Amino acid sequence: MSIADGTLLMVGAIFALLVTGLPLAFITGLVALAFTFGWFGPMALPLVTTRVYGFVTEYSLVAVPMFVLMASLLDRSGIAKDLFNAMRVFAGRLPGGVAVQTVVVAFFLAALSGIIGGEIVLLGILALPQMLRLGYDKHLSIGVVCAGGSLGTMMPPSIVLIIYGLIASQSIADLFTAAITPALLLMGCYISYVLIRCLKNPKLGPPLTDADRDEGFANRWEALKAIIVPGLIAFVVLGSIYGGVASVTEAAAMGVFGVFMAVIARRELTLKMLHASLTQTLMTCGMIIWIGIGAAALVGVYNLMGGNRFISQVILGLDVPPVAILLVMMAILLVLGMFLDWIGVAMLTLPIFVPIVDQLGYSPIWFGILFAVNMQVSFLSPPFGPAAFYLKGVAPPSISLKDIFVSLLPFIAIQLVVLFALLFFPDLAMWLVMSGMAVQAYDGVIRCSQSSHTNPVCSGFCAPNALSYALLADAESYADLHVRQENGNIL
Repeated sequence: MSIADGTLLMVGAIFALLVTGLPLAFITGLVALAFTFGWFGPMALPLVTTRVYGFVTEYSLVAVPMFVLMASLLDRSGIAKDLFNAMRVFAGRLPGGVAVQTVVVAFFLAALSGIIGGEIVLLGILALPQMLRLGYDKHLSIGVVCAGGSLGTMMPPSIVLIIYGLIASQSIADLFTAAITPALLLMGCYISYVLIRCLKNPKLGPPLTDADRDEGFANRWEALKAIIVPGLIAFVVLGSIYGGVASVTEAAAMGVFGVFMAVIARRELTLKMLHASLTQTLMTCGMIIWIGIGAAALVGVYNLMGGNRFISQVILGLDVPPVAILLVMMAILLVLGMFLDWIGVAMLTLPIFVPIVDQLGYSPIWFGILFAVNMQVSFLSPPFGPAAFYLKGVAPPSISLKDIFVSLLPFIAIQLVVLFALLFFPDLAMWLVMSGMAVQAYDGVIRCSQSSHTNPVCSGFCAPNALSYALLADAESYADLHVRQENGNIL
């Protein structure tokens, strides 16, 4: 059987098993085992397990449960609620002020946690009922909650960017730096859309009355104090990374400690809260790890079959400009994101796409930002957009899934506009990295020595480490890879 036939058979097997409703982690693992025994025989199994071992023993992966725990504690404390009420004091006079306030609070929460599920649920509980009570347009309110909540995929410390950095072996600190401007751009676009619509038609988002605006806080000073704690936690986490004081993993631990101390100081910590937070953390991280194990095994056996070379030859052999190849990749990511979890999309596509992007002369850091925006679109896209289902679980019974998906369409359009802006104007993402503000807080990255990397979006951090090629490369020894890495060369 040729590698082309094997590729079609593998893709067909994955989608056929997806129809059965099996979890993606089990599907990828099952297909990986079937192709390992069928293509190579049982002697090849250790080569696949080596790739799995490289994934699960990566030190930076420890940051994921830390950030998830931080988000879980925030969701169950009153910190986020006080932050939301405080922003009401400052944004209440604007047309659509509560919607603007929701986006800004979502941005703050994204900077604290880096995940979206709990954020959307929290905003659905805090913001959605209030906007509906004040007479806000139903579709505008729903869209703001889901789109604002999805900012967690972009705003550091994004879990999506951490996983991308681990798979592509890129500096997580550089990814965080590059993501700041696109995250601000997305937030600005959401706010602009709300203000333009509400200025043209004030009935869509009437301003708050003085009584509503001051509810919960006697004055602006009290409201300002409610912003200090989450602002300080975000500063400690991100400031320690950008300042070179701590690695991403260490900064995540500092963030958890800060939230924990804040919850204790507020006298909100209970055994029930701690148990629920730890349980949610274990469930979320368990899902990520199991999907990662299955996908690492699948990609490993596919690369041993020669699949990575086959895909590279097919794509690079196309007589089209490099940007057209990138557009095809974006389309594939968008389509897969409509049906698969983001972690599954990342583990299945990035080991193939990142080397191709590298060979085209583009920066994998920049491609990581494009990937994160793609995943933000996938969180909202029908038919299986997770954001819609998160919100449906806490929305009033009168709001249907159809209402939610219809409400999300303008915000999906905004995300696509930003995606294409970043694609055709790479400096929007790369200017901070290229200006020398990026801090080397991730030891697995070395400077690119390839003179062929003349594209202006190459940040100079294109050299992968052994973890990446445990997933990306063909069957080569770690010793070989280590020698090549030390020489500063890219395979």
